[in-house]
Formats: sequence, C-alpha cells, structure tokens
Amino acid sequence: MSNEDKQRELVELKERVRQLEAEVSPSKEVTESTWPPQNFYGAYYAMTGGILGIIGALVSLVVNVIAAPIAGKSPLEMIKVYLTFPVGARALELSPESNGLVLAMGCCLYIATGMLIGIPVYFLLARICGNNAPLVKRLAVSSFISLAIWAVNFYGVLSWLQPLLFGGNWITDPSVMPAWVAAGTHLVFGWTLALLYPWGQFTPYHPPTRSAAS
Repeated sequence: MSNEDKQRELVELKERVRQLEAEVSPSKEVTESTWPPQNFYGAYYAMTGGILGIIGALVSLVVNVIAAPIAGKSPLEMIKVYLTFPVGARALELSPESNGLVLAMGCCLYIATGMLIGIPVYFLLARICGNNAPLVKRLAVSSFISLAIWAVNFYGVLSWLQPLLFGGNWITDPSVMPAWVAAGTHLVFGWTLALLYPWGQFTPYHPPTRSAAS
C-alpha cells in the first residue's frame, strides 16, 4: 500500500471516529453548545434576586428600626403596620414585651416578602442595566422599579383588599404610616440591590485549556 493510500485511509478512519463519537454521546454536544448560555440567563437572575432581596429586606428593616424612634415611634412600628394585613387592627397594639414572638414572626414574614420582591427587582435591573452599567444608572433604575412596585402593591392592591378582608386600610392610611415612609422603605430596598448588583452577575465557569494548564 502506497503512502497516498495510507493517508487517505487514515482520513477516512478519523472521520469515522468522529461520527461514532457523535452517535455515542450526543448529549455532550448539546451541553457544549448551550453552555454557557448565550443570551440573558433569566432563571439565574431570578434566583439571585431572591437571595439579594433577603439582604435588601434586612437593610430596610434596620433603617426603619433606627429611624422610627427619631420620629417618636416604636422601633418595630413598621412590622406592626405590616402585620395589620393578616391580624387587623390588633397588630397596632402589639408590644415587644408581651408579643415578642408575634413581632419576630412578623420580621420573618417581612424578610420573606423582601425575597419575593427581590426577584422582579433584580431581574429587571439585570435586564435593563446589563453587565457594566454605572452605579448612577443602577440607582435610577432600581428607584423607578421600587417605587412602581410600592404604588401598585399599596394603592393598586392593598388599598381595597385590606378593607375588604379586615375592615380597615391601616397600611395605606397616612395617619398610621405616612406614604413617604413606605416609599422610602422601598427605595432603601431597591438601592441595596443596586449597590449589591455586581455580586449577582453571572460569570460562567471556563475550564482551563490544555495549553494554559501546561
């Protein structure tokens, strides 16, 4: 057999090996072609938004605990108002001394709510701002989203749902909780996510190449 025949047979054998590899492990080719995601990784940003939403809720809660006594209110005044939705007017009479467990559960519910709200806030932030948006843009976008969620939740839903279910509108009553307090709480929440935005960015893992490893 001449060298030309051997070269031709070698090329044919290599092509056959490639075909067999493709038939044996097609899932590997699919995985390599779809990972890392080429477009917007929505599921990842939704999950990250929930995690960062917990931090945002904690920050906004701490700010309210510190600021409430300055305004002559109980440190957990916001939690009391928050609990008027499941409890009604009785929540406003809760005290840390006699109802500490109830208020602690209210704090947990507040943090859980922050986790849920963090999903759309961070998702939209990532969708609008992309990977390298400056802090000013992130703060502006998060402010708009947070205030929009506040307006929809408070005046589009709770303003009629709470009176319907519990016979009062304590959450949206300015004599119980001024509108600027609720709006400011949402802003602090959104600004926290904007500041922590780089922490949640998706960075795909790239295994080292053979040349880099050597």
